[in-house]
Amino acid sequence: MEKNVSLSSNLWLLKKKRRASRVRVLMPEVYISAESLLQALIALAHQVMSCQKPPGCQRRNAVSITRKVKVLSVLFEEVRDLGISLPPSALNSFRELFIVLQKTKYLLEDCSSDGSCVWLFLHALEISNQFYGLIHDMAFALDMLPLKLLDVSDEVREQVELLHHQAKRAKLFVGQAEEKLGRDVSAVLDEFEKEIAPDESRLRRILDGLNIENAMDCQRETELLEEEIRNQKELRSEKNLSLINTLIAFMRYCKCVLFWMDFDPQFQLSSRTQSSGFSVDAYPIPEDFRCPISLDLMQEPVIVCTGQTYDLASITRWIKEGHSTCPKSGQKLVHTNLTPNYALQSLIVEYCAEHKISLEKSERIKKSSFSEGIPSTKAAIQAAKLTAEFLVERLCTRSFGVKKRAAYELRLLAKFGMDNRACIAEAGAIPLLVPLLSSKDPKAQENAVTALLNLSIYESNKTRIMESGALLQIIRVVRSGCSMEARENAAATLFSISSVDKYKKLIGESPEAVPALIDLLRDGTARGKRDAANALFHLSAFHGNDLQVVAAGAVPLLVNLLTDERPDLVDDAISVLALLSRQFEGLIAINEASGIPLFISLLRSASSSPKSKENSVAILLALCCHTGAEIVNMLLRMPSVMPCLYSLLTSGTPRARKKATSLLRILHNWVPSQSPQNMVVSQNQNPVTSVM
Repeated sequence: MEKNVSLSSNLWLLKKKRRASRVRVLMPEVYISAESLLQALIALAHQVMSCQKPPGCQRRNAVSITRKVKVLSVLFEEVRDLGISLPPSALNSFRELFIVLQKTKYLLEDCSSDGSCVWLFLHALEISNQFYGLIHDMAFALDMLPLKLLDVSDEVREQVELLHHQAKRAKLFVGQAEEKLGRDVSAVLDEFEKEIAPDESRLRRILDGLNIENAMDCQRETELLEEEIRNQKELRSEKNLSLINTLIAFMRYCKCVLFWMDFDPQFQLSSRTQSSGFSVDAYPIPEDFRCPISLDLMQEPVIVCTGQTYDLASITRWIKEGHSTCPKSGQKLVHTNLTPNYALQSLIVEYCAEHKISLEKSERIKKSSFSEGIPSTKAAIQAAKLTAEFLVERLCTRSFGVKKRAAYELRLLAKFGMDNRACIAEAGAIPLLVPLLSSKDPKAQENAVTALLNLSIYESNKTRIMESGALLQIIRVVRSGCSMEARENAAATLFSISSVDKYKKLIGESPEAVPALIDLLRDGTARGKRDAANALFHLSAFHGNDLQVVAAGAVPLLVNLLTDERPDLVDDAISVLALLSRQFEGLIAINEASGIPLFISLLRSASSSPKSKENSVAILLALCCHTGAEIVNMLLRMPSVMPCLYSLLTSGTPRARKKATSLLRILHNWVPSQSPQNMVVSQNQNPVTSVM
């Protein structure tokens, strides 16, 4: 039993890695003075006693162990005040008690309202075992304590001896109500698995036991379960991940079915909004809190070997794409180990708590959801299916407020998991969301277009969206949506849909699509400009669309973005320019926009990404080959060009090295009297393929 309790306790304590503000107090070293040890014990005991007691699950165990710690605190204070020299056995006992108190503190914090209630109830036996194990560890530590040698008062000695006796005789306690609630939750999940809709009265009893009284409580519990997924990912527990995913589906179902009527449709419903109604954008987010890659508020800041900090999801994706340099500094990554930046995460958590900002994930197609890749249970899929069917029924009503609320809930449901996206589409939601795109209500339009964006991540849904006739409405939202967020998410939807080759052509044939994206490229936020640039990139990959993008005036805007301080925005802009440089008209526009000095600047900069340098040299090569002697002469007059190209030969990507070699050959073999006409390729010919 003792071994099992220890393992369980370690597993539970690892869960709290997410709390960046926590500084683990390690066991005092052998050389620590008795006075310092006593001071640390007293401080830790008071921290344990001040821990918030859980409102329901484990309250009796929490109160019991806190009372025992209170007795120990009296002992520690009296020994300190006596100032006596502690014998070695007493020092060993106090060191063991220090570890017990440390674990007790963490366990009490985990059982407070800080964690998921339903997860605690499902693990009632396991957690009770942890309390039981800690009390027996306390008894073991007191076995070594020579009370008679400490010269404490009779009253204190009697209290400690009684505590010692009680701790040795302590028994495992598991509350009957807690066990029953856990069984009820398991029974409901079994009903979902059997494709049976649970009885609403039973669901209400379960939620009453969890102290969940309204839709916002349900949302809060869902967020806590989502946080638990991140903790369990660290522990690599596939079984727990699937179970938590199922519980999330259960809570979403309860939120919609049980609390539909007590939700205010006029509530703030931004993708950057959390339960309190405050938006991330309502307060200026410090730049140090934003990931240099995604520009989003960092969820899990990590440090790479160059000392730069990025969000875990963004830098992981960067490395998986084959990059071997630091995105911000351009330095080579000598290894890819990522170190959690707990200090920064603590500051972010405190800032968000102060300003009531949620740390929920961004609804961006380019940013993977924490739940993606977790195997879905049959129960989770059935719960999502029933939730989707419930919401689609509400979309069919005549009430605009009900439709608006349903669109929001579908937006949330589609945000996480391919199974959810499939269930929503199969329930018939997509055609019913399309009319809301033309709504004059900003939130209704925003919810509808964002729901479609989230749904479009599932490959089959791209076809469903196109067949629903949504394309024209999405394009109009890009151009003149009621809010900037609606416009940005509509552009991201075009980017998602245009990943299918046949839809590149259809989108390009719409006369409003490219101009709308270019308007957003000019007027949007940093995120909106990225969405527009990415959509233009996909569209420009189809022959004919690229000429349309050039003719619509995209090149000067893209060239201007090359001076932006955000590396991702620069990468996106130059990727589009590289595609446009395949056409003679694109090269002329790039030259007229004075882009050459900026390409050279990107080649020189240590902070430029390999992608930017690759595309820069490709565009310069295309300009030299297809626009005449003027460009070659200009490059020869720039003293920094040759060193940059030679540097690429050793540090660039394979394609960058190839392009640099070709460009160096042209520059070395250039004869100043050479006729410009000999260097120009007919406009009907294809220039050298650029690098993307």
